Amino acid sequence: MPHDPLPPDPFAGDPDDPSMTLGDHDPEFGPPLGDEEQAELLADLTDLSVYQALLEPRGVRGIVVDCTDCGESHYHDWELLRASLEQLLNDGRMRPHEPAFDPNPEQYVTWEYCRGFADGVTEAENENSH
Repeated sequence: MPHDPLPPDPFAGDPDDPSMTLGDHDPEFGPPLGDEEQAELLADLTDLSVYQALLEPRGVRGIVVDCTDCGESHYHDWELLRASLEQLLNDGRMRPHEPAFDPNPEQYVTWEYCRGFADGVTEAENENSH
């Protein structure tokens, strides 16, 4: 049974939700996503599914991102990253989330590694089909 890796919104369905006073757009999070940004997020979600299908069976738990703001690496399990991207696509922002608990850096790879791995698999399959 799938579960949402993010905590539930405590105000979901509440007509007195304090965020309703913010209007359609919260300036703290920047302008709403444009069509190009939405298309990029959809492409990222598609890519993420491919990367997970290829790498999870090999023991990779997710993606590591080097944060330019804090200078640290952030480890995102597949489902947490998917939920964050979907929320960004749907809401125009991401809710705060708990980081991976005591991640083993050897079990996470970069987005670029995923892309290169997928490209390599695709190239090998194309060579074998000829």
